[in-house]
Amino acid sequence: MKLETKRLTLRDWTKRDISDLIEGLNNYNVSKWLALVPHPYTKKDAQEWINYCRQNAKSKNRGYYFAIELKSEKKVIGGIDINKINKFHGIGGGGFWVNAKYHRQGYGAEALAAKIDFAFNKLKLRRLESGFFKGNKPSLNLQKKFGYKVEGLRRKGFKCKADGKLKDEYITALLRNDWKKPRLGKLAILYKKDTPR
Repeated sequence: MKLETKRLTLRDWTKRDISDLIEGLNNYNVSKWLALVPHPYTKKDAQEWINYCRQNAKSKNRGYYFAIELKSEKKVIGGIDINKINKFHGIGGGGFWVNAKYHRQGYGAEALAAKIDFAFNKLKLRRLESGFFKGNKPSLNLQKKFGYKVEGLRRKGFKCKADGKLKDEYITALLRNDWKKPRLGKLAILYKKDTPR
């Protein structure tokens, strides 16, 4: 599966992405906000993640785990996903991250716009669920930009692999009817058949 925006390609992970994945996630300022990412982040961790994504892509009840590739550099600068999809209820979950070197350049917003468009228009979901650790104000601000609302607080909901600390998670969700489409330029989304790599 591939989604394209003006500056980004959201696509399946491949073995060629290992070094970019390590560079992006082997940074405590990124991993401390993610529940399941250890620090330091090793080649073995990256290989296991890519193998997981490749197996998931073959599953009947698959999620969508996208590498965020910056077209101008042909470099993976983050990841974004739609998981825990329940088509009967019209619900999906998922999160995102961006390499710290590429923060504050609008890439997260561009990738999130593509994910939301794909979830609501292609997958026909009606609700997207997410969250963020207490203190991660940039994640809150980005989600609010699209209409996500905070629905609750899961106290000590996760033990973060990066630092071993118990962390409070704010639960957020976006309903299709609340979706705000920020002006990010023309958003062209291409859907291509999944191909194993």
